[in-house]
Amino acid sequence: MRPYATAQNIGGRSAQCDATAVRTARNGARAFVLLDGIGSSEEVREWTRQAAVRLASAAAYRGDAEAGLRAVYDWYAADPDRQDPYLREYMPEAAAVVAVTAPGKPLTVAWAGDSRAYLLRDGIASRLTEDHNLRRVYPPTASHDGGNRNVITSCLGSPHTDQELLGAWHHPAIETATAEITPGSRLLLASDGAYEPHEDARHDVFAKLDDDPLTSTVRGFVDRAVDTSRKALPPHEHRYVDNATALLANLT
Repeated sequence: MRPYATAQNIGGRSAQCDATAVRTARNGARAFVLLDGIGSSEEVREWTRQAAVRLASAAAYRGDAEAGLRAVYDWYAADPDRQDPYLREYMPEAAAVVAVTAPGKPLTVAWAGDSRAYLLRDGIASRLTEDHNLRRVYPPTASHDGGNRNVITSCLGSPHTDQELLGAWHHPAIETATAEITPGSRLLLASDGAYEPHEDARHDVFAKLDDDPLTSTVRGFVDRAVDTSRKALPPHEHRYVDNATALLANLT
């Protein structure tokens, strides 16, 4: 039986533009990837699926999340069309998160965008990532709601360097984290359409994902996210409900 499972719900969108991929290298390193494609079209859907496989393969081969993401980020960024300010407006992009397990090493995580990684252990879902969006750049205050969390400030497919984004948004294009894997640990990767409804409703993420089998557990997580989003909106706005995608893995 596979030690991981994925689930998707299209929500109210015209196309499912999220994608996941898992690849394992000969040395035992395994990469888990989730991409949240920006937009809703067949072009974005196909690009995101291909990019997810490319990223998972690169990260597994290198045995490290940051090395894999940087290699693929730089590969897309080098495309001359993406360097053109006009042409890149019409090219697919995605919020990306990748996590890698390798024998004898801690879990490594890297991301560009607002897709998230959580480590579930000891009754707690610990978030390993920090969103690349305007809510992070302009946090809410007593007198202001803060920046728009739906406007992301980094993504796979962007041509911008770490230095450029540090100057503009005070964070690099790619950030990283590590975590020790302990017995019973689980990894969750989630798109914003999957985690935001649970977060807004103050659901206990660990409690939602602490069951077996993995397949039905992660399916319930994304379906509940979409249902929660729909209940928060009037019927005529249900078409705005986002895609929801999650990957859940047993790490030990």
